[in-house]
Amino acid sequence: MSRIAIVGGHGKVALHLTHVLAEAGHSVSAIIRNPLQSDDVIRAGATPVVLDVEQASTQDFAAAFAGHDAVVWSAGAGGGNPARTWAIDRDAAIRSMDAARAAEVDRYVMVSYFGASLDHGVPSDNPFFVYAEAKAAADEYLRSTALSWTILGPGTLTLKPATGLIDVGDDAAGGRVSREDVALVAASVLERPATAGMFIQFNNGTTPIDDALDLLTD
Repeated sequence: MSRIAIVGGHGKVALHLTHVLAEAGHSVSAIIRNPLQSDDVIRAGATPVVLDVEQASTQDFAAAFAGHDAVVWSAGAGGGNPARTWAIDRDAAIRSMDAARAAEVDRYVMVSYFGASLDHGVPSDNPFFVYAEAKAAADEYLRSTALSWTILGPGTLTLKPATGLIDVGDDAAGGRVSREDVALVAASVLERPATAGMFIQFNNGTTPIDDALDLLTD
């Protein structure tokens, strides 16, 4: 059994992931900003940890991560406020990476998006630009660390039920993926240390998740 901290623990992907991990016997700490969300994460199978990641210092994050085996970053500003997007999707994410190292938590899984990169190609006048810039900066910083990191790049998210089937890489470009399937991919990645150092882009497709990930690591 592992202890896993999920940052942004009340998000839809995070709640699905909590349920999957708890069902598998893992201990989950759901890091949430609003204490009123505690009942929801408890019902999903997690222990709530109240921490405002926008305001949290590296030391605050490290204290929350202490004693865990892995961190999953599934937090985000949700768009609409550029300053808050920089503060959460870039700055807080980077502090959490430094904190994971300080807390001696080696495994770190980042939930990013399909196409995330420094040369993402989003025009500067597009409302998505700030988010693309912030995620690219955070992902690039994560790559520079000594953490055993994996970056997940799901495409457009849906609320459809999980299929358990994905396509990975270029074959998946332009697709969609259910949030439940994103959670299943994250859970599967956490069971596969060999995915460390990979940026895994995926969408719903035709290959069982475990088989698709095994093909990447063979």
